[in-house]
Amino acid sequence: MNNKIIIINGPNLNLLGEREQSQYGSITFEELREICSNKSKELGLVAEFYQSNIEGELVNLIQDSRKKFDGIIINAAAFTHTSVAIRDALNVFKKPIIEIHISNIYKREEFRHKSLISDVVTGGIFGLGADGYILAIISMQKLLKNENR
Repeated sequence: MNNKIIIINGPNLNLLGEREQSQYGSITFEELREICSNKSKELGLVAEFYQSNIEGELVNLIQDSRKKFDGIIINAAAFTHTSVAIRDALNVFKKPIIEIHISNIYKREEFRHKSLISDVVTGGIFGLGADGYILAIISMQKLLKNENR
C-alpha cells in the first residue's frame, strides 16, 4: 500500500486558536498537527504537515510532492479563492488530493464561495472544523487502498 501523504496548510492557519474562533474553533495549529499525526499513524500512514503564508512556497511544495508523496490533503485557505498557480500545480499531481476547509466557505462572504481548486481535486470536506482533517485522513487512507468507490 502507498502510505506517504502531505497535509498542506495555507496562509494564516498558523494562527489557529487566535483568530476568529467562531469560524475556526479554539484548536491551535500545534494541536491540529498532533491530532493529524496521531490519526495518520493509527491508520498506517506516514504524514508530513506543512504550513506557509507564501504562495510560491506552496507551489514549489506541491510540485516537489509528485515524487515524494502518494496523496495530498490541502487547506489552501485564502489562496483557494485566488491562486491559479496552486490550482495548476495540483492539477499536475495526478494522485489523490482532498481539499479541506475548517469553515464552510459557502456560508461565508460571497468571494469565498468560489474555489479555484475544487475542480482538480479528488474530493472536498467543508465546514466540519478540525474534525474535517481527521475525515480527510481516513478518506485518503481508503483512497490509497482503493477502498473509496
